[in-house]
Amino acid sequence: MSFPQHKISVYPNLFKIDSQLNKLVNRIELLNYVNPINIEQEKRNFFSSKYNVNPSFHYRKIDFDAHKLQQELFSQDIDSIEDEATRAFYRDVIYDYSGLVQCVETVGQGNKFYFNSLKSFGTPTERDVENARFILHFQEEEFDEELFPVFNATEAADYFREFVKRYDFPFNIKFSTKISAAAMVINNKQTLILKKNHRFSPNQLKVLANHEIGVHLVTTFNSLRQPLTIFHTGFPENVETQEGLAVFSEYMGGCLTLHRLRELSYRVLATDSLRKGFSFCDTFDLLHNQYKLNREEAYNISLRAHRGGGFTKDHLYLTGLKKVYNRYQNGEPLETLLLGKVSLDYDAIITHWGNEELTAGVSYTNFAFDKNENTNSKLDFILQNLK
Repeated sequence: MSFPQHKISVYPNLFKIDSQLNKLVNRIELLNYVNPINIEQEKRNFFSSKYNVNPSFHYRKIDFDAHKLQQELFSQDIDSIEDEATRAFYRDVIYDYSGLVQCVETVGQGNKFYFNSLKSFGTPTERDVENARFILHFQEEEFDEELFPVFNATEAADYFREFVKRYDFPFNIKFSTKISAAAMVINNKQTLILKKNHRFSPNQLKVLANHEIGVHLVTTFNSLRQPLTIFHTGFPENVETQEGLAVFSEYMGGCLTLHRLRELSYRVLATDSLRKGFSFCDTFDLLHNQYKLNREEAYNISLRAHRGGGFTKDHLYLTGLKKVYNRYQNGEPLETLLLGKVSLDYDAIITHWGNEELTAGVSYTNFAFDKNENTNSKLDFILQNLK
């Protein structure tokens, strides 16, 4: 986008470093590397073994020099940024992306990856685990046709193309058998990936539309209109905010269900099982035999937790949802969270940059935020009582 040249001349080093960092890290799409390339084959093997043989996952080879990238990250002349708050922010950016490089570099290397994942995404606290168990005390809705999987991936793609017509941004849809989720957004390519062999329920289509398009793609396209590319590259620790905002979008859109909240709770327990040294078989046993999840769901949640060697990201959906919900309940605006891949932890720098005219407004909004469509009082009770 065009931007007043006098601002660039006032902050020359800021724009230079911001641009250089974007060029360095725009290939670090961690999910591209941490999703196994043999998911379906290993699932068949696991089920054939009667759940007794841990899967042996294979991963994409990294296509960049991780050591060289680390050197280039730390060679940035951050001290030349005169504004103190901005300088501190970009120092955090470098440490955060250095950690993500280490994650990518060690995918498939067991504890090496797990410990790097801990540095980048943390692990559930006892309070997080208590919240998950609290949610699991509530029984799911009785059978609802909206929850029955009837649509294939091609039909799902048609639904999303129709949904996105209210926006004027271009986006791509691709199909893959190498993702663990039903759908995911590749930020750098503005692409929605759908799991090729997945069947979608009517409710899941609404969930994914509000989650993937209403938040992940909206923040992607808003970020491209910001003067500073870090809004697109991603703030440090943005995952919790972005995923929490995306699940909150499901809530506001009236499609968040107890089944979905329970799924997020199982993810917390699966992530917590890594801390306890559980193998894939152990985590699957916890979900399938103790919590009575069907084997497909138990496998997919175990896969999400164990991919890469122990991926702890999944506990952040629930903590992020609680933080965004609290912000909404307190009457605080959500608009700034749609500016790009931002983080609640960096509200102050966004306000500071706004005062300095270093941000552009929101070009695309989330229509679900216009009106609360949730009619399930039990969901409100749960969200209000999470610790």
